[in-house]
Amino acid sequence: MLSPTLFPLFCALFLCLPVAVIFTVQRELTGVVASPEFGFRSLSVFSLYSRNDPPPPPPQPFRITPLIPKDDKSLLRMASRVNPNHPSGLTRKVAFLYITTTPLPFAPLWEIFFNGSSSKDLYNVYIHADPTRDYDPGFSGVFANRVIHSKRSERYTPTLAAAARRLLAHALLDDPQNYMFALFSPSCVPIRSFDFTYKTLVLSRKSFIEILKDEPWQFERWAARGEDAMLPEVKLEDFRIGSQFWALTRRHARLVARDRRIWEKFNKTCVREDTCYPEENYFPTLVNMRDPRGRVPATLTHVDWTVNDGGHPRMYEAEEVVPELIVRLRKSRPRYGEDGINGSDWSVSKRSDPFLFARKFSPEALGPLLGMAKGVLFNDSARCA
Repeated sequence: MLSPTLFPLFCALFLCLPVAVIFTVQRELTGVVASPEFGFRSLSVFSLYSRNDPPPPPPQPFRITPLIPKDDKSLLRMASRVNPNHPSGLTRKVAFLYITTTPLPFAPLWEIFFNGSSSKDLYNVYIHADPTRDYDPGFSGVFANRVIHSKRSERYTPTLAAAARRLLAHALLDDPQNYMFALFSPSCVPIRSFDFTYKTLVLSRKSFIEILKDEPWQFERWAARGEDAMLPEVKLEDFRIGSQFWALTRRHARLVARDRRIWEKFNKTCVREDTCYPEENYFPTLVNMRDPRGRVPATLTHVDWTVNDGGHPRMYEAEEVVPELIVRLRKSRPRYGEDGINGSDWSVSKRSDPFLFARKFSPEALGPLLGMAKGVLFNDSARCA
């Protein structure tokens, strides 16, 4: 039995034991530093950080990419639920979307284009590659591992438009920072630097999509699935024609993912193949019907339709690809409807948006394009006599 005189001392030691243990652990974790006053740095028993150390960094935000469905119905349903607004305070990214049935012939040129960006966090790349085709050589560099779950895609059917919808939905789900979504074919090439292109796209609050009214063959295109097939959802006066290559804002990308009624009409098999171009009709019709004020009715991808070869525009061959051609394409201005007014509102009739891309280029044109990449193609101040 403890002596009465020793009992208070024993209690004091017992009560001090937890403090001594914490003090010892803290010393092991933080170390001992000399102090003019006490010979060591005084430590708080309530913190593992000293007064002079910087505070711990705040928890870093993290993003969990959802498991992206492979079937279109689930994919589009999930994409239709994303936030249509870009997250405040975060970097705006451009999603570059490629639809192809072949290896990308201008991949080396695009590689130089992307390498000219000030940061790899300004863009994302997505490829829709028809799985029934061969891709040799395969996708590498910035295009490596960027192929989404793809399906067959061919002209004169809704499959090309379905592929674009698939790309939009995938990009919406993959990264909430994707702000602008630009679509390309294998024959498209950039004709401006990455920084110029990026700023032009992310500073816009509107989509760039060609929307034309009263174009030749408008009735035939509208009636390609049958004279009454588009009714009552899409009347002839609502039907629009435009380039299949556009740049859509996040809000319009989600609009496409959410749409069911208009797509059901365009997703029908055509009875007239020669006037069946859903990829050139669905997107301009939908955007014009649902949000006509939220778009600039012109594409930023230059194409020369003065030559029409079986529904294909002019193809630039290798011998034509000279600096003067690039400068001429840049000086051209997007068409806001026939003669500048047809199908467009007057508020955009005097716009001077720059072309950022051009098509169609022959695969053999890669050499000349690479030769002028640094001095002309991605030199925004380049001029020729």
